[in-house]
Amino acid sequence: MIQDSTFNIHRIRFDENYHPSDRTRLTTNFANLARGESRQENLRNVLQMIDNRFNDLARWDNPKGDRYSIELEIVSVEMDLAFAGAHGNFPLIEILYTTIIDKKDNKRIEGLAGNSFSSYVRDYDFSVLLPQYNKDKSEFSVPDNYGNLHGNLFKSVMDSSTYKKNFRKLPIICLSVSTNRTYHRTENQHPVLGVEYQQREFSLTDQYFEKMGMKVRYFMPTNSVAPLAFYFFGDLLSDYSTMELISTISVMESFQKIYRPEIYNTNAAASDCFQPSLKYQDYSNTRIVYDREERTQLATSQGKYTEEHFIKPYHTVLELWSASYTA
Repeated sequence: MIQDSTFNIHRIRFDENYHPSDRTRLTTNFANLARGESRQENLRNVLQMIDNRFNDLARWDNPKGDRYSIELEIVSVEMDLAFAGAHGNFPLIEILYTTIIDKKDNKRIEGLAGNSFSSYVRDYDFSVLLPQYNKDKSEFSVPDNYGNLHGNLFKSVMDSSTYKKNFRKLPIICLSVSTNRTYHRTENQHPVLGVEYQQREFSLTDQYFEKMGMKVRYFMPTNSVAPLAFYFFGDLLSDYSTMELISTISVMESFQKIYRPEIYNTNAAASDCFQPSLKYQDYSNTRIVYDREERTQLATSQGKYTEEHFIKPYHTVLELWSASYTA
């Protein structure tokens, strides 16, 4: 069955020379940016955006705003199919790992795993299973046990010695807030994460991450225009250092400005009562080329790939394992 030896971790540097590997999901933000005629300019510009945002938030002892830079690694977790009596590996999840470079003191500071999150099984759940389940239905709903398999696979990775040997802390995942929910500003303010927002009902994504064992809080950092959703284990405010939190914000806010400028690169900040919308017109585009339509199409094609090469062949074994799994 699934055990520590089932999981393998691979790392690849994300810089201006990055080319997506065969192991990389093409729907990920970083893979999308690294294709086409503008690939190197795209990569150079987004890395500069990340560094600029980090220095904007780390202002102390940083008079010129250029003390720090971020190195990024793409971390791929593969699953050895030997657990099902088969040969080969299946690409399970991808996250990013940050390292902070302090150019003044000439030292490297560990950042965080997580940040972005992508998963073939998640593509299957959202882009294949849900549309099939709701076909010809008058009201949207989700199947029984929706997200259970994915959640248990993710928790088993987090609990594995493979993960613990590579990373000293559990991840923070930082995503866009939902366009189907309304967020309300609170009086709570954190020195790095900024102003906290709350909502009355979890989105489908929030519920999906809850199956992965993660809680969520929504914060709008200083000089941001919209709150971000932070998914985490433990205590978001006390388990992570200031520099770790800044590294996550600088990376993921930069990606969101490119991917969802209607929310994260607007010309006015979120109001006290905020409903995100991709139809909002008062925003600025970055100089970075991003094919959002292609990303959506690839999510469906990769979800179908997962169905054919993972879900259907190993359905019985996976379901029996998931039903008996305890974290």
